[in-house]
Amino acid sequence: MPARFISSEIYRATGYRGNHPLAIQRIGSVLTLAEQLGWLPGGYEDSYRASREDLLKFHAPDYIDAIVTCERERRVPEEVRERYKIGTLENPVFEGLYERASMSVGGSIQCAKLALESGVAYHPSGGTHHGMRDHASGFCFFNDPVFAMLTFLEEGLERVLYVDLDAHHGDGVEVAFADDPRVMTISMHEENRWPWTGTLGDRAGGRARNLPVPGRMNDSEFDYLMEHAVLPLARGFAPQAVVVTCGADPLAGDPLSSLELSNTALWDAVVALTRVAPHTAVLGGGGYNPWTVARCWTGLWGRLAGYAIPADLPAESRDLLEALDCDLVDDEDDMQPGWTTTLADPRNDGMIRERFREIAEAVLAPEEEVA
Repeated sequence: MPARFISSEIYRATGYRGNHPLAIQRIGSVLTLAEQLGWLPGGYEDSYRASREDLLKFHAPDYIDAIVTCERERRVPEEVRERYKIGTLENPVFEGLYERASMSVGGSIQCAKLALESGVAYHPSGGTHHGMRDHASGFCFFNDPVFAMLTFLEEGLERVLYVDLDAHHGDGVEVAFADDPRVMTISMHEENRWPWTGTLGDRAGGRARNLPVPGRMNDSEFDYLMEHAVLPLARGFAPQAVVVTCGADPLAGDPLSSLELSNTALWDAVVALTRVAPHTAVLGGGGYNPWTVARCWTGLWGRLAGYAIPADLPAESRDLLEALDCDLVDDEDDMQPGWTTTLADPRNDGMIRERFREIAEAVLAPEEEVA
């Protein structure tokens, strides 16, 4: 069956305000580009909003109530800010927060359910992988990838794999399933970067594998780790379903990482992961350059749905991309010509540093051999 796309009109507007890194167009641009290219002929599957009962399957009731109360009262008392990490510069409370966060959870639950029907489902509005059970973290209030995983498990699957390709460690998901023998988590992320977790030796009790990579990782190095570490681990686990968080922040030009991947390398990796198990839920994640995010996640949908990637974008799509803006990206010094005219990046191949061979060897080694 064809891949399914889940989203909501709520994402046509940004939720965050001011100079927050997420106060940029992301999903709205993806939806519009996909429509302009004719890649959503019947529209998308409209996300439902997770109920409080849904949220309680992972999140603490007092934390959920704190978000609702603070949004309603438009104030965050100091003790609430300290306890739940909301109302900070990183995790500000804004109008519509609870609706957007619970909609993201509902969309990822739906994504898993549709993946059980169709094989592959795509929810680019998901990927809030830092959210913890009882507090916000890293721009993430509720952890929607956890709910995608829980949905597969609730449907009776006994082996579910989580793969995180975001530039930042998928810490919230790893913590959530550290003691669950039915789950394996794999995270490839930039080393020595927030949240400062996910070291090479971190296995979270045995079911996690972490691949912290050096800055400026190119496509050849990324492909090497996929071929020699991530895919062998995935196949060895023999999952019945996979959840992939595909942040766009490992791409060259993202202001919150120093990795240098092309979007074509990321697309290839996600497509390869969809072949590991009968069911795959693909989520979004981080990404703070509106041009690279829009192009990456639109093109990823094209690949998942079987559309040909155009060499050049139509005029209306170029106009959309040219109208985007971001305080963290310098229009003159950082902009690349292809960011407004194409979807696919040229590959960024290069030398494979020895560190990447060491990482692959370490994550495949038995537990007792890991330093």
